[in-house]
Amino acid sequence: MRNIRPVLLILLSLLIGAMAVALAVRWIGQRTEVATTKVVVASRDLVFGTQLKEGMLEVIDWPATGALKDPVSDPRTIYQRVINTQVLRGEPLLNSKLAAQGEKAGLSALLHEGSRAVTVRVNEIVGVAGFALPGNYVDVMVHASDKNNRPISKIVLERILVLALAQDASTGETKPRVVNAVTLEVTPQQAEQIDLARSVGSLSLVLRSQVDTGRVSTSGVRMDDLFKQGDGMSPPSSVASSEKTKSDSTPLRIVNRSSSDRLEIIRGTNKTLE
Repeated sequence: MRNIRPVLLILLSLLIGAMAVALAVRWIGQRTEVATTKVVVASRDLVFGTQLKEGMLEVIDWPATGALKDPVSDPRTIYQRVINTQVLRGEPLLNSKLAAQGEKAGLSALLHEGSRAVTVRVNEIVGVAGFALPGNYVDVMVHASDKNNRPISKIVLERILVLALAQDASTGETKPRVVNAVTLEVTPQQAEQIDLARSVGSLSLVLRSQVDTGRVSTSGVRMDDLFKQGDGMSPPSSVASSEKTKSDSTPLRIVNRSSSDRLEIIRGTNKTLE
């Protein structure tokens, strides 16, 4: 009997431990189910303008603590819809990333309501050397002649969104790309300004910070503004005046009277006969 009691105690301890583990596993499972929600994500990388079809999406459990703004929970509700931005594999599909119902694939899916797309021809210099990528913001500057037929450069439009480079509107690229055309998102009035500006002069793009939302007002730069400081050959008037004053204040010294009744006078380092 003395040998059986320790064995029974060990078996009882093992049974209690197994029950505790089972209860813990069940509790963790219940907590996991409560703390997740069903979310539709991309099953592969999708470029902007893609029309969603079966095989492109999947449903996963998403942590409820990481709340998403207006997620999609049923992929069947968004089949045939078009995405208006790039979506990476595993990234949740939000309604804000979808074009309007019935919108077809293409550049028009990227445009906000009331906006227009206009393409500007550029070279590798005026195109900011390829650094103006889709999703960046630029200012549009025109080089033309003013009403007096004098050359002038002036920023005419500010904070304009770059939609595409040439025929590519992918926002996944980060490397500079040299292209011959840039498509911009503008208002109807801005489209008219660009059309007039490129008919009277040449256009340049000025890259600006993504977070810079301020506006500036300039009068433009003309030829006189480039050279208004002079060529630097003549000394400043203040220096010339100082030298003149210094020369005028130099004391006179009469050294000798010549035989012809003329005086030998020294002013500073200059010697004269008067």
